[in-house]
Amino acid sequence: MPSARTGSVRAKPRSLQRLLPGLDGGPEIPEKLYFKIGEVARLAEVEPYILRYWETQFPTLRPGKSPRGQRLYRRNDVVAVFRIKELLYRKRFTIAGARRHMAAEQGSFSPTVLDVIRLVKGELKSLSSLLRTQSP
Repeated sequence: MPSARTGSVRAKPRSLQRLLPGLDGGPEIPEKLYFKIGEVARLAEVEPYILRYWETQFPTLRPGKSPRGQRLYRRNDVVAVFRIKELLYRKRFTIAGARRHMAAEQGSFSPTVLDVIRLVKGELKSLSSLLRTQSP
């Protein structure tokens, strides 16, 4: 319904907005490597300027940039956007509170794929050096 002052359409109340992808009937995250800021904004149902602001406030949200300077979000960045939105809009955290909460959560997560790859790589190097020293 248009507002009397601006003639614009009001947004849904925060309690009625979809928050997590796929869990509440919201959009699924497509199987892609990279997402542009407009795509992430559309999926999360927020404006791109909000995502740019969140990048300055949350160290976990650090999209890369293309050679042309466009922000390129990976899948884990998109998941972080949905988590930030849930904390801010649904659970009503402040920015600082959401930042602290996410930092505390990171310590409780299982190792990431990169951590596992680094571990396997280190073990393979040690096996390789062991085989070199014991070979005739």
